[in-house]
Amino acid sequence: MSNRFLAHLGRAYLGLILFFLYAPILVMAAMSLNASEFYQLPFKFSGEWYDRLWNNREILAAAGRSIWIAVVVTVLATTLGTAASIALYRHDFPGKRILQALLFPPIAIPWLITGTAMLIFFFGIGIGRGTPAVIIGHVALALPYVIVVVSARLASFDRVLEEAARSLGASAWQVTRAVTVPWILPGIIAGGLFAFAVSFDQFVVSYFLSEPGDTTLPVLIYTSIRKGFTPEINAISTIIIAVSMGLMLLAARFTKFGGDR
Repeated sequence: MSNRFLAHLGRAYLGLILFFLYAPILVMAAMSLNASEFYQLPFKFSGEWYDRLWNNREILAAAGRSIWIAVVVTVLATTLGTAASIALYRHDFPGKRILQALLFPPIAIPWLITGTAMLIFFFGIGIGRGTPAVIIGHVALALPYVIVVVSARLASFDRVLEEAARSLGASAWQVTRAVTVPWILPGIIAGGLFAFAVSFDQFVVSYFLSEPGDTTLPVLIYTSIRKGFTPEINAISTIIIAVSMGLMLLAARFTKFGGDR
């Protein structure tokens, strides 16, 4: 087979992958603008479901709660994860390799098992269900992602830069603030985006740890689908996807995750 044929075959394969990834999203976005509640065709444009969404206090309250929980989790997980990554990079101590290896099982373990274990643990120590338990659970899930991403950025960092700053009289904090953090900032941003996505999209842990009547958006969407799916869910999902993609494009525009700014 010629190189040209292989190139066309590769483009076709990539096109199919993109189609199966984005076709359901495009259909969902289109149906959020369809007047029919039961997705009947032909398509008739209408903004009715977005109007109903703005008047649906239950969905808006759940969305607001998910956003502020995700913001809190992002700040905590990014701060703790960045500090842990720098500590693992700078210091050698007994059991360091084992500790680094233990970062990966929480990512691989099914969230159903993790949610059940967290529920039992929090009741055992007296925290129980509620917003504090949800935040702690989300931070625990997001931390490995932040540490892995920031550590990957630190792997390309030259220790000579820190040594040069210290030789000029900079303290450890000044070196971290003026030298290390600016270099790993793309990794910190990427880790923060991962943390926000993990928290905002988390269903299983939120389902186990949320109090009745005080749920996050993924839990509300799940319960709404069980009762009867409405195009309002399409509308809020379309908005979330649009905002998420916009944030990712802005981050990619102003920060090159793998290189220089």
